[in-house]
Amino acid sequence: MSASVIDVFEFCRRAEQQSGTFSAGDLPRLKAEAVDDAVVLDWSLQGSTNSYGHPELTMQVTGKVSLICQRCMRPFDFPVESAQVLVLAKNDAQADEIESLLDDESVDVIVGDRSTKIVDLVEDEALLALPSSPRHETCPDQESQTRLEEVRKPSPFDVLKGLKQ
Repeated sequence: MSASVIDVFEFCRRAEQQSGTFSAGDLPRLKAEAVDDAVVLDWSLQGSTNSYGHPELTMQVTGKVSLICQRCMRPFDFPVESAQVLVLAKNDAQADEIESLLDDESVDVIVGDRSTKIVDLVEDEALLALPSSPRHETCPDQESQTRLEEVRKPSPFDVLKGLKQ
């Protein structure tokens, strides 16, 4: 099998590790969410077995995606930083069983495949890390408006209103 397609069960059994970089051309669903083609994601996968003997993947995805702010409608770079543990099951019934056994919201249980595309795992993780309503922390227009309000002189009528009382 090529490095881009793995047998996740064997990958975990052997405690293998892989890492790499994907760009916009590799990630069509993520590219559709982005403003431009400057999408670059670095990723790493580490296979292992959890304390119950179930195969698990530890995945880290970092990078940035340009999104449109829903407040000001201007583009901004959203940092993608995700670390996820994926416990693997052979089918849906086993996945439900493992999920109830672990009872841990921080761990996702997924059905594994003997020919899993790494790019799909990475793209799924990046898409899940995106906000449903992307926004700047402070929009550029709001910063200038706030500064303008701070500099604005008090109205003479406000001064008169104060004297009247």
